[in-house]
Amino acid sequence: MKTQHCYICGAPGAMTRFEGRSETLCIKGMEQRIDDLSGWECQVCEDGMYDPDSCERHAKTGDDLLHAARRMMGAELKRIRRKLHLTQKQTVALLSGGGHNALSRYERGEITPPKPLMVLMRLLDRYPHLLTDATELAEGADLRNAFTYSLDNETREALKAS
Repeated sequence: MKTQHCYICGAPGAMTRFEGRSETLCIKGMEQRIDDLSGWECQVCEDGMYDPDSCERHAKTGDDLLHAARRMMGAELKRIRRKLHLTQKQTVALLSGGGHNALSRYERGEITPPKPLMVLMRLLDRYPHLLTDATELAEGADLRNAFTYSLDNETREALKAS
């Protein structure tokens, strides 16, 4: 049996070779099985590493699952937004406060939408009548550029002198 020192815990001869192992990756309810993985595993700390080919296949499978999950979430956001008869700009103004480009990227599956946005959209999907309440509650909720001030001439001159 081939052994080597563990790179993680330093235990001598604790890393043993494995071959033909299978692993199932799960993301957002989607699963993908990867067969015939090989590499090294520490018998002390139970950490391990895959061989380069196995590592590459494992990473690609994980990436593919992540992209599929993003597309699934994006399609869900778009479906709910359309069900509520909202444009991307209206949705952003009401729920996220970010730019409509970000919402577009969520819907295309390019980036993962924030959890609070998904929760709000799912609530509105389940209870569409809450859209009216959300619109009312959103009035005045954005405080950016809400405060203005003006200085009289005496205060302005005093500030310049100091």
